[in-house]
Parts: sequence; C-alpha cells; structure tokens
Amino acid sequence: MLLNLLKIFIPTTLAFFIGLFITPVATHFFYKYKMWKRYSRSESITSPELKIARDENAELRTPRVGGIIVWVSVLLVIILFYLTSILFPSAITEKMNFLSRNQTLIPLFTLLFGALLGLLDDLIQIYGKGKIAHDDISWRKWKVIIITFISLLIGIWFFYKLGMTSIHIPFGGEIFLGILIIPFFIIVALATFSGGVIDGIDGLSGGVLASIFGAYSVIAFANQQIDLAVFSGVITGAILAFLWFNIPPARFYMGETGIMGLTIVLATLAFLTDSVLVLPIVAFPLVLTSLSVILQMASKKLRRGKRLFKVTPIHHHFEALGWPSYKVTMRFWILSIIFAILGIIIAVIG
Repeated sequence: MLLNLLKIFIPTTLAFFIGLFITPVATHFFYKYKMWKRYSRSESITSPELKIARDENAELRTPRVGGIIVWVSVLLVIILFYLTSILFPSAITEKMNFLSRNQTLIPLFTLLFGALLGLLDDLIQIYGKGKIAHDDISWRKWKVIIITFISLLIGIWFFYKLGMTSIHIPFGGEIFLGILIIPFFIIVALATFSGGVIDGIDGLSGGVLASIFGAYSVIAFANQQIDLAVFSGVITGAILAFLWFNIPPARFYMGETGIMGLTIVLATLAFLTDSVLVLPIVAFPLVLTSLSVILQMASKKLRRGKRLFKVTPIHHHFEALGWPSYKVTMRFWILSIIFAILGIIIAVIG
C-alpha cells in the first residue's frame, strides 16, 4: 500500500516541478513568436448589452498554447521513469515505471494525439488567414470528424483487444453493450470534447481539470489500477504547474493543444476505470458548460432568436451579469471539487 502511494505521489510531484521548470522557457518562446489568437471571440458578440465586462482584447495579447506545458511535462515524467527502469533495472525502478500496455499506453496515445491535433488548431488560429483563422464551422466539422475517427479506433481496441463489452451502473450492476461499446465510446468522447469550451477565463480550465483528473487518480487507485492512478496523478500535477502561472492575470491560456488532449483522454480514463456513468458527475462543470451552449442554440432556434443566457458558455453569462472573472473562477473550482468528491464516493461505493 505504502509503495503504491509513493508510486503515485513521486511522479505527480515531479510532474508539477518539471512543469514549473520548463514554463519560463516555454513562456519566452510563446511571447517571442506572438502565439496568440489573431481574432477575438468578442467580435461575434454584437449586442452592446452582451459585451463581457472585462478586457476584450486580453486574448489577443496572451499566448494560447499553454497546454503544451501540461502534456510535455507528462511525457517527460513517463520517459524518465521508463528509461530509469531500463538503464538501472531493479525491483524499485521497475515498480516505479508506470508505462504499461494494458493500462496507460492507450491513454498516453490519446493524450498525445489530441494534444497534437489541438496544437495544429492553435497554430491555424495564430498564423492562419481567412475563415479558418476565425475557427469557422467547416474547420470545426473537420475536428469532430477526426476525433470521431480516433475514438472509433480506441473503441475498437477496447472491444477486440481488451474485451470490454459492458459498463458498470453504480448501485445497479452492469449493462451489456457488446459491440455497441464502440459507438458509445465515440459519443462519450465527443461529449467530453464539447466541454472544452470551459477554457475561457484565467485559471478556470486549470482548476476544474485538476480536480477531475485528481478524482480519477483516486478512482483508479481504488480499483487497484495503480499505473492508471499514477498516469492520472501525473496529469494532475502537470495541470497544477500550468495553473500556477494561470492565476489571474494569466500568462497563457490552455488552448486547444491542452483542452483537446485532456478532454479526449478523460473519456478513455472513464472507460478504463469502468466508471463512465460517473463521469458526468466528476466532470459536472464540463457538462454544465457544454449544456449551456446546447440550450442556448436550441432556445434561439425554437424561440425565434430568444436567449436563455446573455452569453454562452455559461461562465461568460455570469461575467455579463457583473460577476468579476475571479469570482466565477473560484466558484467553478468549488463546484468542481464538490462534484469530484461526490463522483469518487459513488464510483468507490457503487
């Protein structure tokens, strides 16, 4: 038990300090090459009463690729412990290596694929021209298609390689899905990806995601999936390093390179820990954020342009009501911690 806890604690702490160490170098690079958006999201807000009460041009002066710090820190920690186990073989170094085929290989692949795809998206919006630089709907459709394809491959791996055919229902046994586990995973992956719009206020996404991945580290540990618990913990540590520099005023934003990788790998973790039905609870702030956008679109379509919220995602609605951005952020953090704890209790007991 103690060795397993140390196996989680040491890499998690190391990921945090590696993130702190590489951030000054990364930040210098971000600002040197002006890696921020060319066009502000506030351009799409035409009604004066919907203008958000904050610096509308802040995102045009703040780098948007800060997520690089997260996934690079995770990758460096994994490589470090893997090489240590190869170069200095012993019972301890082999125990500390958490790169395993049955637990962490697929999540790592998912994280890196999503991060690199997100980085491409960021670079397009930084250096691109025309509609695509505005994140137009055609490019969004392509992103959904790509994510659907990679989710299909992961779902196939779950079904054919891992033999995953059912999902656990808390306090209610299991439900057999068979090959339908594949499209179900695609739906969950797209749903978690849609929650990525939470990256809109300084410190918001970092605090929320740290709580979520911290919760999945605990859930994996309770399932005796120690390597997966370490992987989730390392992501948590890396996010906390990002958050250290993202406290208002932010030095950089998470960007798609962070959000896309983290939200997609979150779906993978939920399936591997057999807690996918607990995911909406653990990740409630993501659900709330995504749902607000869906309800706003439905309201405008069905109610002849009438809105439910002043601005979506919902955190901007609270800003439009006059809440300071730091107050919105802190309250979302509190909600995230509460629902993360609730999700852990349900996953462990149920």
